[in-house]
Amino acid sequence: MIEAVVFDLDGVIVDSEQVWDEVREQLAADWGGRWHERAQADMMGMSSTEWSAYLHDAIGLPQPPEEINDEVVRRMLERYRVELPLIDGAVEAVRRVAKRLRLGVASSSNRPIIDTVLATAGIAGLFAATVSSEEVDRGKPAPDVYLEVARRLGVPPASCTAIEDSSNGLRAAHAAGMRVIAFPNLHYPPAPEALALAAVTLTSLDEFTVEVAAG
Repeated sequence: MIEAVVFDLDGVIVDSEQVWDEVREQLAADWGGRWHERAQADMMGMSSTEWSAYLHDAIGLPQPPEEINDEVVRRMLERYRVELPLIDGAVEAVRRVAKRLRLGVASSSNRPIIDTVLATAGIAGLFAATVSSEEVDRGKPAPDVYLEVARRLGVPPASCTAIEDSSNGLRAAHAAGMRVIAFPNLHYPPAPEALALAAVTLTSLDEFTVEVAAG
């Protein structure tokens, strides 16, 4: 029986993958890196430790990864203070499902970004547990962030439904043993083999009801 729903943040609650892309590409230009077209796809799902190392090692930013991480987060929060690009129906879906099921967040975003997005959207209090992949050993597609959310919720992974938009997110939730619902990212569509891991594929968050979540 499904007892909890675990939301991804980027691509499910906030339409942000292209914002991350723009911020990191601009930082690469500002700091003398060598951006390439595969960079955003390579970094999707990585923890902050992983993508800041990628920007240092693969993109060639000379600053240490810790400084790269801090600057990207600063620029992301600056963008969100101007406009938070919530996905249509996301807040309503969270509120709808929260009436019957416990909620968690499993995100590759940094802790300050998770907290800012949920607070600004007015839904922070609806989540019993939120985990950033910077708080676990490995980012997505490893299952670590999902397993940690389940642990904090006190719910077995098999009793959780996860909703994800990306290939690595779908793989991570499936590897954790959760029931997976796909809400495919339109900017960076998941690979067919990753999408096949989902029990249900949504075209709109208006479709995400308690009944769909619970299976």
